[in-house]
Amino acid sequence: MPIASTSVFADTFGQGGSLPKTEEEWRQRLTAAQFRVLRQQGTEPPFTSALNDEKRVGTFCCSGCTAPLFPSVAKFNSGTGWPSFTYPLPQRVRAKQSLSDRLLLRKEVSCVRCGGHLGHVFEDGPPPTGLRYCINGVALSFVAS
Repeated sequence: MPIASTSVFADTFGQGGSLPKTEEEWRQRLTAAQFRVLRQQGTEPPFTSALNDEKRVGTFCCSGCTAPLFPSVAKFNSGTGWPSFTYPLPQRVRAKQSLSDRLLLRKEVSCVRCGGHLGHVFEDGPPPTGLRYCINGVALSFVAS
């Protein structure tokens, strides 16, 4: 199944406020770990996120802008050490080709709303999509239903 980009959400945060724009505004809003992942395309160490073991019904949201990203029913244990999903909510993430530090091509996943780096998507996931959205836990928050 091909990985497609999606349309852009309105540039709003919460109840109609503006999203941070400058590096300093993002630094003030995010923790150091969130800033490194979301704004500098970092990766958290595997098996360090409590969300890796989250099994309740709910929605995984962007920790940068609170946009809903992944339904809990799409989560699965990939054994990689990062929260993994078979699909996102419609029009919530963008996947684009990127180069890794080893010059390997892979697809970077970002939040459509704030542009925050979330992780990567691979074509080695389980049915129904065959995709594995491998997402940094620090880039997510969880809202139980």
